[in-house]
Amino acid sequence: MKTYHPITPEIVEKLKAIVGPSHVKTDKDILVQYQTDYETNPLMFHVPEAAVIPGSAEEISQIVKLANQYDFPITVRSGGTSLADGAIPVCGGIVLSMERLNKIIELNEEGMYMTAEAGVRTIDLQKAAHERGLLYAGDPSSAESCMIGANLATNAGGLEAVRYGVTRDQVYCLEMVSPTGDIVECGSILKKCSTGYDLQQLIIGSEGTLGIITKVTVKLVPLPPYRFDILGIYNDPRKALHMVPKLLKAGINPTSLEYMDNSYVRGCADYCKYDNMPHYEDGIYVIITVETFREDELDSKMEIVNDICEETGAVEVLEADERVWNMRRSCQPSAELISKVFLTDDVVVPVHKIAETIEKIMEIGENYPFQVKINAHIGDGNMHIVLCKTNMTEEEWEKQVEEFHQQVYAYAYSVGGRLAGEHGIGAKKLKYMEEFTPAGELKVMKTIKRAMDPNLILNPGKVIDA
Repeated sequence: MKTYHPITPEIVEKLKAIVGPSHVKTDKDILVQYQTDYETNPLMFHVPEAAVIPGSAEEISQIVKLANQYDFPITVRSGGTSLADGAIPVCGGIVLSMERLNKIIELNEEGMYMTAEAGVRTIDLQKAAHERGLLYAGDPSSAESCMIGANLATNAGGLEAVRYGVTRDQVYCLEMVSPTGDIVECGSILKKCSTGYDLQQLIIGSEGTLGIITKVTVKLVPLPPYRFDILGIYNDPRKALHMVPKLLKAGINPTSLEYMDNSYVRGCADYCKYDNMPHYEDGIYVIITVETFREDELDSKMEIVNDICEETGAVEVLEADERVWNMRRSCQPSAELISKVFLTDDVVVPVHKIAETIEKIMEIGENYPFQVKINAHIGDGNMHIVLCKTNMTEEEWEKQVEEFHQQVYAYAYSVGGRLAGEHGIGAKKLKYMEEFTPAGELKVMKTIKRAMDPNLILNPGKVIDA
């Protein structure tokens, strides 16, 4: 890993001249809040040398040029909800907090798009669209705290990706500051385009390694007026998972298709303090959401979904009320009830392989001393695996987790899967990216990184080792 120039008093003064003295933080008591994102393992924490809070793309441009001049690294931070150590300043330097870039610039109803600065919370975009009878379809579980720029940077997925796609499918164009400090517009408000390289799609999902996203224009769609949420409860994971192809082949086009194993059903009910949840002791929850523009279509689809659940062995079919959705959104924090140290993983496989993959992961997990929990977006092949640390030494925990990951990742790649479906690589999976990515693909990625960021100042230690 490259060694960088430290943040000196001279650099601090130049940063203050760019953004104003009150927006540069060097006090140790303040900097510790930037040492982690959603990482719970203290061994992964890194305190930055300074935190800078810019107010515009122009200020970010000047900061990036300063970083190239003095050779210090920049780690961009949005809502701090990364599950892959993406916002941890692993190489020191400065953390660039996007919290001041928080304005919605335009909502165009006729063109059905919205332009916003990168620091706008995702839920605020959703609310603004809803108020006009429109929908911004990006819906990560952390929508109340994550920011739209980071959604692009990680290509966030979420609860509605099975119908609407992931973040990259919701974007018309973006503005970014390049690794050399240029302010660049990528893309346009067009239905189709074949004019040179598709730069905005290159930047989306690059996790802050190829540019700092400062503004985005997202697509909006009509808000369906009719909706139902069904909870299919199973006591056999095979039956719960094998209902997916039947549902998709039936032409239902669900908005959400979510899976919670029984450990999550119990843990999330306890975390939310919900008593008497159905089949608390043995239930596996499958949550199905369908939206339509006609009431008669809604009724017919509801009947089909109910029939498929019963035909595939559901022990009960109920309405999924708000409690069920609150439980689903609480999967991540509920793990804290078991252990303050836990590890969240994110693996994606072809949709028709998800049933056998979850079965294989649970089979692998039986050979390890930690608890393995799984929730999944089963309609798009993306599963989240949480490992909860038990009474183990740090050395034993790290060793066992490494062995578990090697088996799981090898299996995922053997069925056509990849390391991450929506959380990204960050620092957490850097070594696995080197190990499992096909050599030719990895070589192209490194070539792009070195060409765009010759001094390697943007989010070093993340995604690939350039």
